[in-house]
Order: sequence, then structure tokens, then C-alpha cells
Amino acid sequence: MSNLRKDAPDDVDLGRVWISVAAQVWRRQPGWLERTAGRLLRSPGLARALLTTPSLLLPWLLTSIVVLAAGAAATTGSGQPVVALLAPAMAAAAIAYSYGPGMDPAWELSCSMAVSDRMVLLVRALAVFAVNAVLGLAASAVSASGAAAAVTFGWLIPMTAVCAFALAVATVARSANAGAAAGVAAWLIIVLSGRVASGQFAAAVTDTVLFLPYLAIGAGCAAVALYATRIPRGTL
Repeated sequence: MSNLRKDAPDDVDLGRVWISVAAQVWRRQPGWLERTAGRLLRSPGLARALLTTPSLLLPWLLTSIVVLAAGAAATTGSGQPVVALLAPAMAAAAIAYSYGPGMDPAWELSCSMAVSDRMVLLVRALAVFAVNAVLGLAASAVSASGAAAAVTFGWLIPMTAVCAFALAVATVARSANAGAAAGVAAWLIIVLSGRVASGQFAAAVTDTVLFLPYLAIGAGCAAVALYATRIPRGTL
């Protein structure tokens, strides 16, 4: 490369040419799933950013399935809604990694796309939430028996609040690790507080009095996340 630079004319930028060649060599051809997502989202770049979300990659999904399967087995054996207590914490950690400079392989891509950073985050967050909700519902349905059957769907509301909180922290702190830690810690505090107040760990997902505060917190945190990812004035 150094010899080529010496022999090249002054008006030829070999660095830029080399970058172009490398981009062509390392460019990954989109698979059927990415092509389908691109058609649905009407943006190939947005589809690429979606499918490179860290918490939607196969290792993360397999880990989530294993943990929820263990929770389902524990629920069946004990009759306690273990899945309902695990699912919000796992979803909070997963959704925090929808936004993470330094952790996200597509971060630079999302910043350079014509689509706004907020739109990338919104599509990713909704996809992560939907995948975790489906996995949690499947585990709940398999293990639903006795006391656990009453909370097959009830944990979706606290899960929404905890996910929104984790995403808000991640976007404000610009750190996926901070968002995941805050979401898991918040859910742990809620579960332990319910245990102290009512004597049951499941109170965090069975007490309907908490549902309205959950929804209010979720809406407020979602607004914070959207504000934190706004496009500053004068940058267009």
C-alpha cells in the first residue's frame, strides 16, 4: 500500500479508493429476513440496523429461551409465577441494548442514515419488546398452573414500565450497560418491596393497584427516551 502511495498521482486519493474496495469486499449480502424487513419498513438501512440489534442476535435469544425455560420449570414445580418475575427483568436488559454507542455494531450506521436516530430506536425497541413478550407468554402458557395461571398476562404491564425506564436511562446516559443495570435494579426493588408489603414476591405482578402507576411511569419514561433522541435544532 505504501509503494502504491509513492507512485500515485497527487490528485488521486488512494485511501478513499482502498476504503471503497474494502467496503465492496466485506459487504454482507442481505438474507431473506432482512429483505422482508426492508420491504415492510421501506428502508434497507433500517432493516439492517434492526437485525443487528445486540439483544435480537441468536446468542442473546438462545440465552433468553434457556432462562425462561428454567423459569417455566420452576413455576411448574413450585406453583409460583417465576416466569412472570423473570420476564420483566430480562426484557428491561434486552431493550436497553437497543441503544448503545460502543456496544452496538450498527451504531455508526444508524448515525449516518437518512432515517433519524429516534426512528431506529423506536423500531428496535418495539421489536425487542415484542420478541420478549412472545417468549414470556409462551413460557407462561407452558407453566400456567395454580397461582401462576392468574398472572399469565398481568406481568405485561409492569414489563412495559420497567422496559421504558431502562430505555430512558440508556438514552439519557448514552450507555446500554447503565440502562440494563437500572432496569434490573428497579424491578428487583419493586419485587422486594411487594414482598415486604404483602408477604408475597408475586405482588409486583398481581396487585392491580400498581397497574395505573406502572402505566404512568411507562408513559413518562417513553417520553424521556424520545426527548433524549431528538434531533437538535440547527443540525439539519
